Amino acid sequence: MSRRIAAKITGVAGYLPPRVVRNADLEKLVDTNDDWIRTRTGIRERHYAEPGVASSHLGAEAAKKLLSANGVNPEEIDLIVVATVTPDMLFPATACLIQDRIGAKNAWGFDLSAACSGFPYALTVGAQFVGAGTHKKVLVIGTDVMTSILNFKDRATCVLFGDGAGAVLVEASESPSEGILDFGHDIDGSGGMNLYMPGGGSLHPSTAETVEKGMHYVHQEGQLVFKYAVRRMSDLACRILERNSLTSRDLALVVPHQANLRIIRAMQERLGVDDSKVLVNIDRYGNTTAGTIPLGLMDAVNQKRLKKGDLVLLVSVGAGYTTGSVLMRWAY
Repeated sequence: MSRRIAAKITGVAGYLPPRVVRNADLEKLVDTNDDWIRTRTGIRERHYAEPGVASSHLGAEAAKKLLSANGVNPEEIDLIVVATVTPDMLFPATACLIQDRIGAKNAWGFDLSAACSGFPYALTVGAQFVGAGTHKKVLVIGTDVMTSILNFKDRATCVLFGDGAGAVLVEASESPSEGILDFGHDIDGSGGMNLYMPGGGSLHPSTAETVEKGMHYVHQEGQLVFKYAVRRMSDLACRILERNSLTSRDLALVVPHQANLRIIRAMQERLGVDDSKVLVNIDRYGNTTAGTIPLGLMDAVNQKRLKKGDLVLLVSVGAGYTTGSVLMRWAY
């Protein structure tokens, strides 16, 4: 049997649409206020895509920035894995649209739907192809235009989300001790109806009636999702560290999904790490769903909070329920 190849992230980039929407702007649309939003979520502002700008556009811009920064020709890309719950359309896959838009004519690809855990899932999938020795350069993208499925009459959900995309390049690692070391994912479908979009699929195809009933918007049981996320984010983080005979003291940085600052702080308290070891950008971006973790990695790199050899933990909880964690040794 051939030795399995380790996979590592060799580059990261992100893209946020230029339009910034602050809490004060939302006060004009729905019964809310800046203090209510900041106190309950930690969000001050977020970015909104303009009408006609879709997930493939944001994902392609992030990919272009990544390839340019790394000096990679798009034709060198073997595979594109796109995490999204807001595809441009049901088909073709967003990966196909991005592949064409960036000129990666030698790549194949597909979409992966795991909501806020989409990026850790997609990263794990991409790493398997590199690890098998069948692919050299894999592009993993998390992109969502959540504003396309928000009900701006529902103050409990419309204030939470923003639009954005992040991308990473995954390549083979020279050493099994660097790059992606382990992952831990699971799902709990019994909570699926606590955070979902009921309309538009085969169960409730789009009709005038489904539109009238608001079935094409995000529906969320906020308290149930919050309680689940607080418990599971902490459980996942502790479990993957224990499995690898590590403690939180070994971590250089935790990059959690950015759904709610209170969820992040609860996980942080259980891990026993201080603010310097936790990436938080929800105040500026809101919840960009599959985009949050790669955008967090982008910020960590730009803020020089990562150096080669650092132990990094990615952790997420999303609709489904989906939960995911990835442990890696930063490799560049």
